[in-house]
Amino acid sequence: MGRMVEVPEYSLTPSVEVDPRTTALIVVDMQNDFVHPQGKLFVPDAPATVPRIRRLLDLARASGMFVVFTQDTHYPGDPEFPIWGEHCVAGTWGWEIVEELKPQEGELVLPKRRYDAFYGTPLEHELRLRGIRDLVICGTVASICVHYTAASAALRWFHVIIPVDATSALHPFDMEAANRQTAFLFRGTLTTVDALRVRAPAAA
Repeated sequence: MGRMVEVPEYSLTPSVEVDPRTTALIVVDMQNDFVHPQGKLFVPDAPATVPRIRRLLDLARASGMFVVFTQDTHYPGDPEFPIWGEHCVAGTWGWEIVEELKPQEGELVLPKRRYDAFYGTPLEHELRLRGIRDLVICGTVASICVHYTAASAALRWFHVIIPVDATSALHPFDMEAANRQTAFLFRGTLTTVDALRVRAPAAA
């Protein structure tokens, strides 16, 4: 039986300034199986986030910010398949990052086997090497891979920034629950793409 619950209040920060030298942009699982209508686990709201994520990429690239793309990666017989069905099988069209957000040379493309992009990957090592402290995290799915990556980042004392209009969820409730957890539990920053600014370098 369904029931209605009230979403506890949280706020969006109207202006967020980041230092590109200590900030990374993490684009989570923007792959054909999730973003394309013919994908095996299509997220209906994901296509609308593509232009917004592209704006974040443009901002990051223009400022020299470190960019990471996570890539959900599975092989035949993966234990996730009984939960979600077969999806993002390595080497297939569905596994590929959507063409509109194609990674550039020098950007990290990080295959991952579970929801959390830190689990079993060198992500933390790559961030620490570069002195990264703040993570701008966007992509899909807000309550699953975005959420667990953000949670894992916060547990490692990275500051998490989520532009909520650059994330997508399977259901509005999932989006609200993920946002609430970021704001309340992780003390992360919720904002929008338009509110994000890059700090100008200090004068010599």
